[in-house]
Amino acid sequence: MPADRVSAHPTERIRPFDPPPELMEGQETAPLRRMSYPDGHVGWLVTSHQLARQMLTDPRFSARSEFKRAPVHRPGIDPFFGVPAMPGWLVDMDPPQHTRLRQQLAGQFTARRMKEIRPQIDRIVDELLSQMERSGPGTDLVEAFARPLPSQVICELLGVPLRDRAEFQHNSGVLFNLQSTAAEAAAAMDQLYAAVRKIAEGRSPNEAPGLLTALAQDGTLDTEEIAGVGVLLLTAGHDSTMGALSLSAFALMSHPDELARLLADPSMVDNAVEELLRYLSNFHFGVPRTPLEDLEFAGQQLRAGDSVTVSLSAANRDPRWFQDEPDRLDLGRRTTGHLAFGYGIHQCLGQNLVRMEMRAALPALFRRFPALAPAVPAEDIPLSTDMSVYGVRRLPVTW
Repeated sequence: MPADRVSAHPTERIRPFDPPPELMEGQETAPLRRMSYPDGHVGWLVTSHQLARQMLTDPRFSARSEFKRAPVHRPGIDPFFGVPAMPGWLVDMDPPQHTRLRQQLAGQFTARRMKEIRPQIDRIVDELLSQMERSGPGTDLVEAFARPLPSQVICELLGVPLRDRAEFQHNSGVLFNLQSTAAEAAAAMDQLYAAVRKIAEGRSPNEAPGLLTALAQDGTLDTEEIAGVGVLLLTAGHDSTMGALSLSAFALMSHPDELARLLADPSMVDNAVEELLRYLSNFHFGVPRTPLEDLEFAGQQLRAGDSVTVSLSAANRDPRWFQDEPDRLDLGRRTTGHLAFGYGIHQCLGQNLVRMEMRAALPALFRRFPALAPAVPAEDIPLSTDMSVYGVRRLPVTW
């Protein structure tokens, strides 16, 4: 595919676990190519692993929301793109604002900290699986397991009262839904900020105060920043992990030989999780960046203000980095360098939490239900193609 050919971001998947085939076209000959955005702007699409890493660490490319455009039609993003970032919303900021906020949070999401909360995660996993077992075959794995697990974990970590969690789940879903209107998304965000603000101000007491209360007591961040950080962690920690869990379970059931490898050798769980993250890459519409100046990149002339979408799912299938059939799920693969969590200073803050939840959840699920299988034909399982985070919408299972 020539680099100067202009096309929209592809969205139609042919197979449930693979990116749209058009996304991979020209990956070797035109890894940086022109792309049209829904508002008519002509920007760029990055599909190679090397260029993705290079761009995501280049300070000439900004993550600021003032410059962002959605790569696919998404009215719900209108209130938040093209304007300055909301307080605490560090994913839409550049240094030094981004650095200051991230430094306040990084210590709460280290691999060591996640090991400390592993017993808490195991307890929630066991409770959900026991409830699922009592419900019997035909249970929807998403509603019984993949949705409530990350919701309970992130809410307990942040100190969100149990009574508020259903509302958080609903509003988070509105924000990630591509079909939400601008008004619906703005209202959902307002409700999330208001609820988290109450927790930070001590007006919504919880029997087990968490990170939000600790941040308020520390006094380094103001209330609006704590509210923004809390909303960001709640929404990302819920929807992205739900998508990863549901899609990983579906993928393992669809690849019985790989599942058998995992069950036969539990020590490979860490690598298996990394391969599932690489293979599925459920943040399927990429990461936006914008050059702050006119520059040359990968042999192309980019202008200040051009929108660029870095496709993580394409980069994670790049045969020049993952040389041994990257379109194949291989739980023993060397997965070093995958970009499921992005790269550079904006790499996902909660990545260690996602990993720990998957390491706890997937082996426990298939140990409890070794004959777990979809209760309907695979082609009848609805996928969340209308969400910014890809996953499974419903997954009835039998055992």
